[in-house]
Amino acid sequence: MSTDLFDLTGRHVLVTGGARGIGRMIAESLLRRGVTVYLSTRKEDAASQAARELGGLGSVHAFAVDIGTEAGCRELIEKVSEHTDQLHGLINNAGATWGATFDDFPDAAWDKVLSVNVKTPFTLAKAARPLLEAAAQGSSNGGPARIINIGSIDGLLVPNYENYSYSAAKAAIHHLTRHMAATLAPSVLVNAIAPGPFPTKMMEWVLDERGDEITGSNPLKRLGRTEDMDGLVTFLLSDASCYITGSVIPLDGGLTSTASAALFAEEA
Repeated sequence: MSTDLFDLTGRHVLVTGGARGIGRMIAESLLRRGVTVYLSTRKEDAASQAARELGGLGSVHAFAVDIGTEAGCRELIEKVSEHTDQLHGLINNAGATWGATFDDFPDAAWDKVLSVNVKTPFTLAKAARPLLEAAAQGSSNGGPARIINIGSIDGLLVPNYENYSYSAAKAAIHHLTRHMAATLAPSVLVNAIAPGPFPTKMMEWVLDERGDEITGSNPLKRLGRTEDMDGLVTFLLSDASCYITGSVIPLDGGLTSTASAALFAEEA
């Protein structure tokens, strides 16, 4: 192991949904830390643009693959395998959401959101396991490989929005993280990050309508920043977290951990 607990130089990490939003933040941060990054997105033009824009920061490979199917997950891992025989990290970031009122919420919203947010991370982890195990057994960096599932605070608290399948899916990926951690230890550590509000395309409409309210209700009075995500992802991928698995870590400025106290204070 490196004498620097947080050194990620030379590692290989796959980030799904890495062309925009939180996935893009993660991909860019890892490249700056000397990681070879493999990212996936559904559209060819988005993959080409991401590779072009991020290429100046380091070694990046962008693939246009629909990982909403088992065949797509296998295809992505096959493409990654053309460039490396090991993965030190898999970051399951790609996701989908759906909003509608309770009475109008369609069955299709459950099929799509649960599939992408829960089934895909499991299927992709299964397909990537040989590469992850190979990294864990290698001698260059040592230590276990990592899987990081991107959940949400909507899976920890009842959201203020009618996104029923999304909140249920995020609660599910949090528990799936624990289950996978028990199965894949000790060679692969599995943890989850539950982000609060970050300035992403998925959050754009909410921030346009209620941005001041959202930042005002946060104990730190701001949205998440790239460096916030960078710090936690780096920690979870690094040797500093070798004794942590099965954890779901909120990255929300204290929003979830202080929510009840804030509510009671207002009522008092």
